[in-house]
Amino acid sequence: MLNQTDLSRVDLNLLVLFEAVLEEGHVGRAAARLNLSASAVSHGLSRLRALLNDPLFLKHPKGVVATARACELAAPVGDILARVRAVVGQAERFDPARSTRRFTLGAPDGASAVILPPLLAHIGREAPGVDLSVRALMPQDAFADLDARGVDIAIAPLVDIPARFAAALLYDEEFVIAMRHGHPLGAQPTLAAYAAAAHVLVSLSGDPHGNVDDDLKAHGLVRRVAVTAPSFLSALAIVGATDLVAAIPKRHAEMFASRFGVAIAPAPIPVGRTPLQVIAPQVALRDAGVAWLFAAVAVAARPDASP
Repeated sequence: MLNQTDLSRVDLNLLVLFEAVLEEGHVGRAAARLNLSASAVSHGLSRLRALLNDPLFLKHPKGVVATARACELAAPVGDILARVRAVVGQAERFDPARSTRRFTLGAPDGASAVILPPLLAHIGREAPGVDLSVRALMPQDAFADLDARGVDIAIAPLVDIPARFAAALLYDEEFVIAMRHGHPLGAQPTLAAYAAAAHVLVSLSGDPHGNVDDDLKAHGLVRRVAVTAPSFLSALAIVGATDLVAAIPKRHAEMFASRFGVAIAPAPIPVGRTPLQVIAPQVALRDAGVAWLFAAVAVAARPDASP
């Protein structure tokens, strides 16, 4: 821990620099984000390393990687900066109509493809100067990304939300089966026929095992995952042109199935039915801008929301 003498040498901008390098994983990109030169960022990192007695970031072919100590500092530094930003933000309250901020939203594509069109329409009406960055998010990474301030807000199918986060239910996610028109499964949508079909599994990691496999195992069945796809949109494109089938979020499938010539049918067993939540750190919601976006996402997720 820093003692009082050390604190007299601390420049708050060094923490901002730390946050930028951690999130960008690259000194040059962090410099561009902060409107600084790369040498100024490198000099600031040298001061931080001396102050904290740790290398913090190690060179990597694609940029830099955080040390274990830097990873430990991510959450407390993010918390400090969020509190400072909230205090400073009181001087001029967030006005969506005048703001030119950029927010970062993390979400799986099955949710972002559904929510983004009405959300962007909402932003266009209320906050035409606000920009949005969207990152693909694995549910298991949501809390870590929020703690590290990699995203301002996350959308994820999660149930157990730690107390340090605020969450609001968007809708209950339900999966359906997608297949090409005329697929044999459409005429005989039994559980055995479903298990016997060749499947597309959406998996960012490429892991061919998913929740459906666990559900089938409980019924003494197994399936063949013929291919993994990185997104539900790519899975729909594959399904529409092959004899493969896929489990797709219902609202996503209803929105995009016709574009890919895909038919949808109820799953023969409950598949991946979970509540989809919008989540943000409690401390981040002290920022009126983040609180506004949190509420805007909830509005965009309503069934009657329209672009």
